[in-house]
Amino acid sequence: MIYGFDPTIILLIPAIIFTIYAQSKVKNAYAKYSRVPTRKGITGQQTARLILDNNNMGHVPIEVIPGQLTDNYDPTKDVMHLSNGIYNGNSIASVAVAAHESGHAIQDGTNYGFLKFRIAMVPVVNLVSGASWPLLIIGLIMVGAGQAFGNVIFDIGVLMFVVVVLFHTITLPVEFNASSRALKQLVALDIVDESEVKGCKRVLSAAAMTYVAALATSILNLIRILLIRGSNN
Repeated sequence: MIYGFDPTIILLIPAIIFTIYAQSKVKNAYAKYSRVPTRKGITGQQTARLILDNNNMGHVPIEVIPGQLTDNYDPTKDVMHLSNGIYNGNSIASVAVAAHESGHAIQDGTNYGFLKFRIAMVPVVNLVSGASWPLLIIGLIMVGAGQAFGNVIFDIGVLMFVVVVLFHTITLPVEFNASSRALKQLVALDIVDESEVKGCKRVLSAAAMTYVAALATSILNLIRILLIRGSNN
């Protein structure tokens, strides 16, 4: 590490560019397809209700949540939250997002393994994600001060960060599978016709890119951390 400059920061440049690109894809796809109503005029709320009821998930309530694209399914409370634009909207974007969250509900109802693993990891990730960077920094400071125990502190931080990377890795199949289920349900239940499937796919694939970007960023950060660790041996 050069004094005053960490050359490993260069590793993050591709991830930063990719993240910006992924976020712009989501915004553009949502902006475009939120203006395109479905031919049947079904709202996001009606879409979610129809999918849930047809997959033995009729007990799951659908509630409105503030914000834009804040939609989620909470498996710990067995409730779906849809933003107002998705809940009341009858656009291709609205039904696609609502169907995606319904896909998560179906995963939960069918005990989808990756989702169960991800849920189990959440408490651990919440703990280690906040603690990893402070430990890494403290470890570096201690090593710089000539205290060998700093390496131990740094290594604990590394292990914690590995857990974060694993969490992002597990998230990918969960999200891709939910989107796959969503598209099948939209067609099977005749919510959209064949001409509208392409738009739904674009909305869902754009959203999926943000999760890929998050994984790429975490992996490059881990590589960067390991390079810093190696330079301090």
